[in-house]
Amino acid sequence: MARTRSGRDAILDAAVDRFERLGYHGTTMRDIARGADLTVASIYSHFSSKQQMLQDIMVRVLSDGLALTRSAVLRAGPRPDEQLSALMHAWLLFHTERRAEALVGASEIRSLDPHGLRLIVALRDEQEAMFREVVMRGVEDGGFATPYPADAVRALIAMGTSVASWYRPDGELTPEQMAERYVRLAAATVEAGP
Repeated sequence: MARTRSGRDAILDAAVDRFERLGYHGTTMRDIARGADLTVASIYSHFSSKQQMLQDIMVRVLSDGLALTRSAVLRAGPRPDEQLSALMHAWLLFHTERRAEALVGASEIRSLDPHGLRLIVALRDEQEAMFREVVMRGVEDGGFATPYPADAVRALIAMGTSVASWYRPDGELTPEQMAERYVRLAAATVEAGP
């Protein structure tokens, strides 16, 4: 039996749905209230503004993605190739399982106010640093031959985030199959040795 979400979570879920379909600027508080089966007034008892909802969605998705990928790297072996495989696998699965939130997070960053933008950029920088650390260690120990590690890091991150824009659960590949495929693409991107 599916668990019914209430309060803040139900509102955020409705906001994600509306922001994904209508865009942040095309969504009204009334749209979100309708999606959460609440009144507009009850939404304001949880959130001061639509901007706060957007920031909370982005913080939630980025924080969850960081926790998941950090855990994957920590569970992987000590070698950069093992860590990159675990990192990409987790990154891809996250973007298929949390597709709508990830898409909103990537596409609506332009809609954040300056405070929200600073907060989200700091979280994104933390995620990028995780990728950069793994790739740079691989380059330094000779396991990765890419002459362009900074570009490789950006490409690896984009591989995952772009999945959110086109992946569909009823598509040709399961999330696991896609993650395995993208792990191989990541190894090729960094020119991992045998």
